[in-house]
Amino acid sequence: MLLHLSTWPEVEVYLNRSQGIIFPIGSTEQHGPTGLIGTDAICAQAIARGVGEAIDAMVAPTINVGMALHHTAFPGTISLRPSTMIQLIRDYILCLARAGFTKFFFINGHGGNIATLKAAFSETYAHLADLNIPNAQLVQCQVGNWFMCSSVYKLAKELYKDQEGSHATPSEVALTQYVYPEAIKQAPLSDQVASGHPIYGATDFRNRYPDGRMGSNPALATPEHGKQFYELAVKELSNGYLEFLNAN
Repeated sequence: MLLHLSTWPEVEVYLNRSQGIIFPIGSTEQHGPTGLIGTDAICAQAIARGVGEAIDAMVAPTINVGMALHHTAFPGTISLRPSTMIQLIRDYILCLARAGFTKFFFINGHGGNIATLKAAFSETYAHLADLNIPNAQLVQCQVGNWFMCSSVYKLAKELYKDQEGSHATPSEVALTQYVYPEAIKQAPLSDQVASGHPIYGATDFRNRYPDGRMGSNPALATPEHGKQFYELAVKELSNGYLEFLNAN
């Protein structure tokens, strides 16, 4: 059930049976010479909608822009500052908490969002404590990173071994190929790819990772692999969401 394709009476009926909602969140950032700039949002949205369909859960509109400041030396990247993202997440949750939602499950497609999301949850709890909202004390937030699902991680290592890398990975590229087969990109990739450098500012990042990849070989990706990753992530995150929803 997609929030943006629902009416307010339909949401009111939904709240009579569930106070949980799934938020896909990703990023709009470079993903190497062959990865789509929308990769992280595409992956999060596809998996979140799959989870919603599998367990009849409400899915909120995708948050397409995240915290990707270190990628902004590459054209096309759009990023929020951590402080901006914290306020955005807080305001989203507060609006829906006023309506009666209490369980917020963020399906995340970008590693750079994790720290800011956790900070946003803490800020939100503190802010809720100062507001006169019924059931404010029941509001709970959790993040599920699809790329960190144990089944996804295991398959990625089996298929790609040490060429999975940590950014512009064949696993995430494969998932976008499955979702958008008409948008598969081809480009020459150097056999030499940087890895292991710490992440600082955007200029330093591009100097250390000149083509945007971090130890990865996305040429190994296929849409068939993407379908496997999709199915594994949907299954594991469906279970994770239900556990979260039913926990005190």
